Amino acid sequence: MTTVGNEKQFSIQQFLVSFFFNLSKNYNYLCLTLFLVVYDNQPKKGIQLIIQHWIRILHMQFGWIHEFDKLVVKYATTLVMFETFRSASKLLNTFTGHIYWVWSIDYSVFDNDQLICSGSADKKVRVWDIDSNKQIQSFNGHSDFVYCVKFSQYYYHNNNRNVICSSSNDKTIRFWDIKSDQQFQIFNGHTKGVCCIEFSPFNNGRYLCSGSYDNNIRLWDIETSKSLYVFNGHEDCVRCVDISPLQYNNNNNNKGNNIGVIGGNGYTICSGSWDKTIRIWDIETAKQQTVFKKHDFVNCVKYGSNELGNIGCANTILSGSNHKSVCLWDIRSGEQIQIFNGHTGNVSCVEYAPFVINNNIFDCSSNVICSGSWDNTIRFWDIRSNKSELYVIKGEKEDNGIGCLAFIHLKKKEKSNENMSDVKLCYGSTNGFIRIWGKSLSSASN
Repeated sequence: MTTVGNEKQFSIQQFLVSFFFNLSKNYNYLCLTLFLVVYDNQPKKGIQLIIQHWIRILHMQFGWIHEFDKLVVKYATTLVMFETFRSASKLLNTFTGHIYWVWSIDYSVFDNDQLICSGSADKKVRVWDIDSNKQIQSFNGHSDFVYCVKFSQYYYHNNNRNVICSSSNDKTIRFWDIKSDQQFQIFNGHTKGVCCIEFSPFNNGRYLCSGSYDNNIRLWDIETSKSLYVFNGHEDCVRCVDISPLQYNNNNNNKGNNIGVIGGNGYTICSGSWDKTIRIWDIETAKQQTVFKKHDFVNCVKYGSNELGNIGCANTILSGSNHKSVCLWDIRSGEQIQIFNGHTGNVSCVEYAPFVINNNIFDCSSNVICSGSWDNTIRFWDIRSNKSELYVIKGEKEDNGIGCLAFIHLKKKEKSNENMSDVKLCYGSTNGFIRIWGKSLSSASN
């Protein structure tokens, strides 16, 4: 009998088989991998043994990726069988407090506390404790819509402070200390509302990227509170930004990825605008690299993960627009490679989902994407096909539309005292509700 736990373990097995099969076509090595995965009773330990064996036997040179075996374990164990999520998930919780559109949500763990922050058209930033199902903080300093919120890893790692950054239509970016209930930092520079923010994945998130109705993108140094660069080129509102994972180059191991003015060599910024373009910029030089033009007003963009090189969603960008469609773009060719139609309203948010579809043992990297829309639905798609959606979650009637969404890996304590991760889907609605979908604890343990 197949259980949820067995399906998750099998998805890890599939990932490893696929990953190493693509590295070597040697049948004997493949058989050895299968044997180790199937019969090892401790999945993570088994995965590490397999990786170490393959790297040693094949004499692979992965010096350009720090602690490669641990990285593969992390990637493989976050993948979840999509069918498991679809069949067992339901509405688990609702947070109420916002009275208007929830534009943005973020998730983080601080000192074992699992928190969600949210920004809304009611001008407030709110903080919620997932375990207690309660709001624990509210910040009221903005004078207009709060468009985007992010937890700051920089302040947590460097100053042990739990900090939220928010951007608003009042033209400011503000930093809030959760414990002291105070605003302690503010960025002024944009001349119109600030639609979006994103922290750098390098230097512990020291740098912040922002996009605005003034058509510009700015890069800020959090430590000095200075605006470092202004990226010019868009001809209308910059509605969304994202910062890439490091773009590994097979001809250059990028060992100097910490070289550069800000330590961001090899990283890029992706921006989506109401000028109907998506643009890619070099984060170190502020120069434009690529323009994608086959789109409508762009509301959201997201880079695919490059953690393990060119598998799954690597070297791709996902976008959603007022054309009611979701598009997948190839960064290297600069071309649109898939378009997903089905929504009946503007697409407000997109994400690469941490799921795999169990239909091919040699193609099991993450291949599911997710989109939310003003039509009050969340739809799941297979990136390898532009056929009908895999699954549709319909928002509650009072939601009136989906404003934002995020996948969160909640930690739960098992009897073995080992921290286990459980994937949930969190979304914010256009009427102010925040909801969490996923497996209940009872179904997850069956």
